[in-house]
Amino acid sequence: MGTPSPRGGYYFEDFVVGHVFTHRLTRTVTQMDNMLFSNMTLNPQPLHIDAHFCATETEWGKPLVNSIFTLGLMIGISVNDTTNGTTIGNLGMTDVRFPAPVFEGDSIHCTTEVVNKRESKSRPDAGIVEFKHRAYNQNDVLVGECTRQAFMKKRNG
Repeated sequence: MGTPSPRGGYYFEDFVVGHVFTHRLTRTVTQMDNMLFSNMTLNPQPLHIDAHFCATETEWGKPLVNSIFTLGLMIGISVNDTTNGTTIGNLGMTDVRFPAPVFEGDSIHCTTEVVNKRESKSRPDAGIVEFKHRAYNQNDVLVGECTRQAFMKKRNG
């Protein structure tokens, strides 16, 4: 890996396919996170916001954390170590899956693997880096993963 930008992100040229970042930032998910996110996104699913419903009508017995919150947290945790200040934008997220639930009180930690990269066909000052993000709870159970394509600045672009 090359030298990071002043904001901490790496440029297109710096990423090495196969490199795995183990992110330093971790986050314990709270009931407020789940409630605010579900309400901000107008998601009335009782599986996320109704403890009585979950206790009496689900196999979980308690609310599940909104999976889109988990997706955002997983990618957000990666930014400081990978793309902070050097990304032009996200091009897409694919192969998103949540193999195990996240609950209030779970502490999430993440890794990011550089799985591919290529020069941009339309912009000589940029390239596309494909990341595989993985999120784990405090017991190292995989709770989320996705592949993300990021449009990245070149160092001298």
